[in-house]
Amino acid sequence: MAVWHKRSMTKKTGGKTRRYRKSRKYDLGSEFSEPEVGEQRITVKDARGNTTKVRAKRSETVNLAEDGEVKKAEIEAVVENPANPNFVRRSLLTEGTIVETSEGKAKITSRPGQNGVVNAVPVEE
Repeated sequence: MAVWHKRSMTKKTGGKTRRYRKSRKYDLGSEFSEPEVGEQRITVKDARGNTTKVRAKRSETVNLAEDGEVKKAEIEAVVENPANPNFVRRSLLTEGTIVETSEGKAKITSRPGQNGVVNAVPVEE
């Protein structure tokens, strides 16, 4: 089913709004890509303006930036997710997620479902 980013067809009062134009292709959105912990898997999707988006479907490593140096660390578990508490149970990776890595706890700073890379910074405990 398609996702649309257009105005609601009902008013605040519950009445119907009238269409002022037909649907346009740029009104189309996309489903949440649900990046999760697991063996590395990415997909490439076409985007507007002759560009592409790389989406991470699964990732087992994180690029941990600490003191100006970046190192790869293994993701062991998802600890906390402020976006949705159910994402912790499903081990989904979104921006702001706290993950347990081989180097300690880290907070994801990138958007894995939008740019295909999981970047993070360490969290002081």
